[in-house]
Amino acid sequence: MKNITITLPEDVARWLRVKAAEDDRSVSRWICELLERTRRREDDYEVAMKRYLARKPRKIDWPEGRRPTREELYDRSGLR
Repeated sequence: MKNITITLPEDVARWLRVKAAEDDRSVSRWICELLERTRRREDDYEVAMKRYLARKPRKIDWPEGRRPTREELYDRSGLR
């Protein structure tokens, strides 16, 4: 583990102490878990993006061999 020092406005520090206490954690543990969740989310996003971009493009087979019109694509009959 590595110790770091951060500077926070008094109101933010007060809020942080309350949030950590509500979760029955120290401020240090609360911040550590927050940062770990954020890092996992970013890592998951990177993996998903790379997987998506690695896929080969595929041709869309349009029904009856024609592309739909703008009106057909954006038809919102339920909203009229």
